[in-house]
Amino acid sequence: MKTTSVEQMGHGAFLLRLALGFMWISHALLKWHVFTLPGFAQWLDGKGLPGFMAWPVFLMEISGGTAIVLGFFGRYVSLLLLPILVVATGTHIPNGWVFTNAGGGWEYPVFLIVASLAHYLLGDGPLAVSHFLKRHSSVTRRPATASQ
Repeated sequence: MKTTSVEQMGHGAFLLRLALGFMWISHALLKWHVFTLPGFAQWLDGKGLPGFMAWPVFLMEISGGTAIVLGFFGRYVSLLLLPILVVATGTHIPNGWVFTNAGGGWEYPVFLIVASLAHYLLGDGPLAVSHFLKRHSSVTRRPATASQ
């Protein structure tokens, strides 16, 4: 039986990062283009949530998704976005489990919570901006001397 290499695990983390990031971006754009932010705010109000959160949620989703796709501390961004998924789960619980139920089920946001936790644990994988920044800063940084 062949074992999974570190390189394969890194590629898996990279694919997970891209999938999560593009999911966040697509959901933000759905709010912008389809539901509109005033429509999203009205939906939030209808669920007993503060409608004024429409803009902050949209901005968190679009910027967070972009950071995740780029690998700009994406694993930590996945953790920062968890509250949105927890609230989304709560709003979909009355609809039942399956996403095909009217209003959508709660299995998708729960799956995304698990995927976000996996992303945090696995890291960003290759081709992440954070890795480039870390390597670049360690190359340009001079070692400290006793006189400093």
